[in-house]
Amino acid sequence: MFDQVTLNRLGSLRDLVRNQGLDGLLVAGPDNRRYLSGFTAREELVHESCGFLLITAKAALLFTDFRYQEWAQAEASDYEVVVYQAGLGVALAEQIAVLGLKRLGFESAYLTFAQHQRLRQAVVEAHLQVEWEPVEGLVESLREVKTPEEVAAIRRALALTEAVFEEVAAGLRPGLTESQVAWEIERRLREESAEVLAFPPIVAAGPNAARPHHRPGDYVLRQGEPIIIDMGARREGYCADLTRTVILGPPTDRFREIYTLVRQAQKRAEAGLMAGMDSVAADALAREVIREGGHGPAFGHSLGHGVGLAVHELPSLSPLEERRTTLKAGSVVTIEPGIYLSGWGGVRLENMALIREDGAEILNRLGFLEF
Repeated sequence: MFDQVTLNRLGSLRDLVRNQGLDGLLVAGPDNRRYLSGFTAREELVHESCGFLLITAKAALLFTDFRYQEWAQAEASDYEVVVYQAGLGVALAEQIAVLGLKRLGFESAYLTFAQHQRLRQAVVEAHLQVEWEPVEGLVESLREVKTPEEVAAIRRALALTEAVFEEVAAGLRPGLTESQVAWEIERRLREESAEVLAFPPIVAAGPNAARPHHRPGDYVLRQGEPIIIDMGARREGYCADLTRTVILGPPTDRFREIYTLVRQAQKRAEAGLMAGMDSVAADALAREVIREGGHGPAFGHSLGHGVGLAVHELPSLSPLEERRTTLKAGSVVTIEPGIYLSGWGGVRLENMALIREDGAEILNRLGFLEF
């Protein structure tokens, strides 16, 4: 018997699958699999899989192998767990025949070309005729709007992330390397009950702070230089994403100027975001402030993105037309403008917010530098 959360999610997905004219959907994405079934195993390598879901109008199957059999049966008890011995293709072909599937959707963003070719070949060898239809974003569109329970899990992940940031920031000193700080973040997150890290922490000091996604290295922290720290815990499956920029010693005039401008841009966006808003217009709230401050070209990424089971998910707060969407009540997003100046460094400030009908609720309690 399905629990109500799983039943609701499956019902919504089945409506989307039917509207696409499909008989079923093969779910390969690990976060989508967890969202729909509760099965928490995650792949470490792109060419391996802990399991696939097959969702039809009546059936909900979880395919996996012997290594994950007990795990899947314990966590996805509402699903029929199919343990394959001769490979997924053979087991899938058998179920396609039993269920009479003719048009099968598959998640093109997650099923590799090699996997797809093997599955097609197995179905052909079983003398079945199936139309394979690539789909994108079906489950992700459901994940975009969070339940109160999901928001609560995100709050807990963020609270842990902020607590660890404060501990690490208090110990920053000249002479430490970026890598040493990154390891301290990871160690503390794991020791203080993070399930895993939401992503490898970014520690970018001095001129490296001009690289938005810098990989921590041997660069030594120095007084008077910006230090960007971007980090996040994952708890109960849900992610947090936090960025603060700090400086050791008295802030320089340039740091004050850039930091203040970025914070003004962030506050403008925080005050203006709400459900029903166009995402490109949302991005423009902060972008216009930075452009008017004379640093428009130095803000080269999106204002933010959705956060949930994945640290980057729908919606995108992007200036790009191809990513345009309408913000929905119940989505959780980041608000993270930045300015990056080659040879000097950069400043990025990131909060998380819950989109509501009448505005955006900032989920962070951690404040900012005051000058």
